[in-house]
Amino acid sequence: MKLYTKTGMLVMVGFYVIHTAFAWDIADGPLKTRWAKDVTPENAWREYPRPQMTREAWVNLNGLWDYSICPKEEEQPPQWDGKILVPFAVESALSGVMKAVRPDQRLWYRRAFPSPAMTESDRLLLHFGAVDWQCVVWLNGQRVGEHSGGYDPFTFDITDALQSGENELLVAVWDPTDAGFQPRGKQVREPKGIWYTAVTGIWQTVWLETVPANYIKSLKIVPDVDHSAVKITVNTPEQTSVDVSVLDGNEIVAQSKGRTAQSIEIKINSAKLWSPDSPYLYDLKISLIHDGQRVDTVHSYFGMRKIEVRKDEKGINRLFLNNQVLFQYGPLDQGWWPDGLYTAASDEALQYDIAMTKQFGMNMARKHVKYESARWYYWCDKLGLMIWQDMPSGDAGRNDESKANYRRELKAMIDALHPFPSIVMWVPFNEGWGQHDTGDVVAWIQEYDPTRPVNEASGWHDRKTSDVSDMHSYPGPGMRPVEEKRVSVLGEFGGLGMPVAGHTWQAEKNWGYVSYKTAAELTHAYVELLTQMRPLIGMGLSAAVYTQTSDVEIEVNGLMTYDREIVKMNLETIAAAAKKLYLPPPIVKALVPTSQSAAQTWRYTTNRPADDWFQSEFNDQSWQTGPGGFGTEGTPGAVVKTKWDTSDIWLRRTFDLVSIPSDGILSVSIHHDEDAKVYINGRPVKTFKGYVSSYRAIPLNKEALSALKVGQNTFAVHCRQTTGGQYIDVGLVMMVEKE
Repeated sequence: MKLYTKTGMLVMVGFYVIHTAFAWDIADGPLKTRWAKDVTPENAWREYPRPQMTREAWVNLNGLWDYSICPKEEEQPPQWDGKILVPFAVESALSGVMKAVRPDQRLWYRRAFPSPAMTESDRLLLHFGAVDWQCVVWLNGQRVGEHSGGYDPFTFDITDALQSGENELLVAVWDPTDAGFQPRGKQVREPKGIWYTAVTGIWQTVWLETVPANYIKSLKIVPDVDHSAVKITVNTPEQTSVDVSVLDGNEIVAQSKGRTAQSIEIKINSAKLWSPDSPYLYDLKISLIHDGQRVDTVHSYFGMRKIEVRKDEKGINRLFLNNQVLFQYGPLDQGWWPDGLYTAASDEALQYDIAMTKQFGMNMARKHVKYESARWYYWCDKLGLMIWQDMPSGDAGRNDESKANYRRELKAMIDALHPFPSIVMWVPFNEGWGQHDTGDVVAWIQEYDPTRPVNEASGWHDRKTSDVSDMHSYPGPGMRPVEEKRVSVLGEFGGLGMPVAGHTWQAEKNWGYVSYKTAAELTHAYVELLTQMRPLIGMGLSAAVYTQTSDVEIEVNGLMTYDREIVKMNLETIAAAAKKLYLPPPIVKALVPTSQSAAQTWRYTTNRPADDWFQSEFNDQSWQTGPGGFGTEGTPGAVVKTKWDTSDIWLRRTFDLVSIPSDGILSVSIHHDEDAKVYINGRPVKTFKGYVSSYRAIPLNKEALSALKVGQNTFAVHCRQTTGGQYIDVGLVMMVEKE
């Protein structure tokens, strides 16, 4: 690129004129959060952007930059279009621009900064929190680096291009969004449904840092709960000595010395463990030593926690935190904002979502096909929120180039996020979006980071290669059968929708999996879902993810509105319901097993029987005998053992009871497509409308429990099908809570 032609000089001369000619203001977007009004060019994201490795000396480059949107083939902007507020994406209202960038265009940035005070041996680093997707950077006309990857932080050493006085920084960005194969999450050029507005360019903090020639580049921190120790690896350009101190508050509780690039183990007596209920963090002070002098010092922190999949006392695989079973429950967290898109208006706004998630009674969040700035994970660490981390999705399996790029960006994500104790699971694929070479990807992650479970693909295409069996069920809840080697989780469920007038992205066009009109109705439906989850936990379910933290654009499935102004349900009621999920897993006994794990024999007919067909005394000897479930292949979640493709089917079977627990909760375990009615000993106990896509456990009332008797009991079911797939399988379970 030729930067100092006559045109280039004119651009330089015009720099300061443009600075005063264009005033910044937030663009007029569809919706804003309460934090947007406080954003100014002077205060935009002033916090230190890398809490896991801090230094005192740094310069924040956020604020107003020149910008231009040009044809992709142009070598440089012929002119600047105006001012953009960094670090907000150009499509966002907070950028002050709110314009789209097409795949055949580039987005250019420019700003000036004064040369900092440095010694001859110092180096000046230019850090970018994240730029979506490909960027090239010049300083004073010299190309200093390029980077591909829309989410990971990256750094250029710009020392050799630095000049005294003012320095001109140029950044050119290309982002094809959904015209490319790169990881992009839910960004599309034409937003609709579950797909949202594109994000292009700088969307996290840009900053400068002066360091010595040999400096601390990165840290790897691995807690070892079982041995009450932490292992620290310090990475530097050249090997040298390093001092590490562990602090509990202001008190040094452990120290060690070692060499960089080598793991340094530090024992911690009576270590305090990190958990959602007690998110204790130790501080770290790490110094490089050369000739007996400290040449570089950074401050960090860590949490002592252990996460794993292993069997409980009943031989069921569960998620263990610090050697204790802990059910994990939280929202699908999209990380989108109406005014900043990928970027919250402020650190306070970022913290708010995490604090509210805790108030909802949740202990986990699944960060969905996006990853965040380091400060988001810092607040998760501080406030005690476990995180399942998705890899941002794209068309990664398209060709060899896309696969190689996926692997590179996957490694960059794990490298960037590995130190955060809040992250307890990696999710490389979501619902088959760009899923490819699953076994190879899982094996690589397990080897690269053996400290966390891997959830190979949340929902859909299960290749049975990882630690986790994950299904999606809307509205749910549901679960896959318990497996010998994997833990069963519900990666998505819920999606209960309710638009709130005055707080929607669009006044008329809104979407949800299921829609409600009042907060009371929505609260009741939500609590019902969590109530249905308790027997599933007893049967082996170990985690669940509710869709979702907030509304996003036309999706109205959030616990909060998109602007975060309204919690759409009764907060006290839903928090109390969530906290019941963390009780010890209940004891669940199958009175009438379903055929989900092993086929069960039923009497059945597809011809309309006599009106008393559901009574205990009815003679069903003329009916056919066959194994459940009954339906057609391809019906979501179905385990078809007997084909049923007519409009109606009637089922009967008997079961014996030696006794009836007086303090138990009787539930119907059912997968129905479509309408079904269930009878016990001739008494109707539950009617189901519509269809579901997985097995569910629905608690019955005390009247249904009273229908049971010691001795032989009769279980009868009628299912009616009208269109699409069809399936019926039913069982009865008794749930008793542990004291």
